[in-house]
Amino acid sequence: MLIGEVAHRSGVSTRMLRHYDSLGLVRPTGRTVGGYREYSDEDIRRIFHVESLRSLGLSLRQIGRALADPAFAPSTLVGDLIRRTEDRVKREQELLERLRAVDASAPFGWEDVLRIVELLHGLSSPSPARRQQTVLAPGEDVPVPAELLAEAVLAEADPNVAGALRWALARAGGDGVASVAAGVRSEDVAVRRRAVLAIAGMSGDEASAVLAEALGDPDATVRGPAALALGARGATAAVPALVGMVVEGTNDVEAAEVLGTLSRDPVRAEEIMTALRGELAAHTADPAVRIRLTQALAEMPASIAVDVLRDLAHDDDRSVALIASALARVLEERSRD
Repeated sequence: MLIGEVAHRSGVSTRMLRHYDSLGLVRPTGRTVGGYREYSDEDIRRIFHVESLRSLGLSLRQIGRALADPAFAPSTLVGDLIRRTEDRVKREQELLERLRAVDASAPFGWEDVLRIVELLHGLSSPSPARRQQTVLAPGEDVPVPAELLAEAVLAEADPNVAGALRWALARAGGDGVASVAAGVRSEDVAVRRRAVLAIAGMSGDEASAVLAEALGDPDATVRGPAALALGARGATAAVPALVGMVVEGTNDVEAAEVLGTLSRDPVRAEEIMTALRGELAAHTADPAVRIRLTQALAEMPASIAVDVLRDLAHDDDRSVALIASALARVLEERSRD
C-alpha cells in the first residue's frame, strides 16, 4: 500500500508518515520500482500502535523505545504519565478557577481584570501575613467574588487569615452561604469546621438551615460551633447539642451561657432544665460532669434553678455540694435584687 492510501485510511498525514520513517519509528518494508514507499500490513499495524501510544501522551522517543524492546514493561511509564497528567489537570483546573473568579467579578475593563488577578496572587501567597493583608485591604473598588472567598476560607489553616476571610465573606454579599455550604458535607473534618465557622458569621434562614444540618456532625469541633451559633439565634434545636457540650466539657462555659440566654423563654427554660436534670441523673458517678452541669444551672432563671441547686448542695461529692451551695446563694441574692 502506497503512502497516500495509507494516509487516507489511517488518518495520519503523509508528512507525519515521512517523519516516522526518518526517525526509524515506522519504516515501510518495501519500495516500488519507482522508489515510492510501500507499506505492508505489519507496517500499518505498527502505525496504529504508534498512534495509540501517542494518544496516551507518550513522546515519539518513548514510543520508539517501547516498540523496540519486546521485554518493555509499561507500568513505570504509564505511572509517570498518570502523574504528569494529574499535574497538568491540576494546573488547568487552577487556571479555570481563576478565570471563573475573574468572570464572576464582572470586570468592566482590563484594570479590573488585573486587580482581580492581583487579589488571586495575594490569596495564594505562602505568607500568611500577605494573605491576611490581601483580604483586609483589597484593591480600590474591586468586588471580591463570594465564591473566591469561600474557596479560600475552606482551605485556610492559619487562624488569623481564616478570621479575616470569614469577615470578608460575611460582608461580600451575593450567594456566600451557598458558596461555602458544600464544605459542611466534606469528608475532611477540618474543612467542615471551617465551613461552619464561616456560616456562623452569616445571617438569614439559609445559614441557619446549614448550621442545623451541622448539628448532626460526628465531630464535636464541628457541631459545637454550629450549636453555639444556632443557640445564639434562638433555635431550640441547638439545646441537645449545647447540653452535650456541657457534659463533654467542650466549650462548656460558652454553651452554658447560650443555654442561659435561651432559658429566658419559659417554654425553652423548662426543656433545658429537663435536659440538665436528666444528665445529672445519668452521671451520678462522674464528679467532673456533675460540676459542669451544676455550674450551668447558675445560668438558668433563679425561679427554676435554685431548688435543683439546693438539692445538689447535699450531693455525695463534696466539690459538687460546695459549688451548688454557693451558686444557690448567688441566685437567691440575684432574685432578691
